[in-house]
Amino acid sequence: MDKEARQFLNNYGEFVTRVTSDPSLNQNILDARMREIDSSSPIESARLLTASLGLGSETGEFVEIVKKIFLQGKPASEENIFHMKRELGDIMWYWTTACMALKLDPYEVIKENQDKLEARYGENFEVDRSEHRREGDL
Repeated sequence: MDKEARQFLNNYGEFVTRVTSDPSLNQNILDARMREIDSSSPIESARLLTASLGLGSETGEFVEIVKKIFLQGKPASEENIFHMKRELGDIMWYWTTACMALKLDPYEVIKENQDKLEARYGENFEVDRSEHRREGDL
């Protein structure tokens, strides 16, 4: 790598550090933020962090299998379906952990989702309703 490219990457690294939050850069500040969240809200910060990281990684593992089946010739075999089943179970474990961290009833989370999608689509999916949502429809 030439000198100019290295300098560009070093400058970019410095930029990244400048636009990164203090809790992302400093363990003591992160610890204080987690204690603040724990003491001032119903959120269990360690459990929510565990759930967030787990959901991301387990979802990635599920997606990796799907990617290999559709794009890399991996067989859609019972073995691979079982592997996806296991990953879905892990996703559910972390999803439930997130519900617990946020003090949410898992049934209510599912019901809220169903109500939201029924309001958006009615009885059938429509691309237009998917791409042009009403104000406040998250």
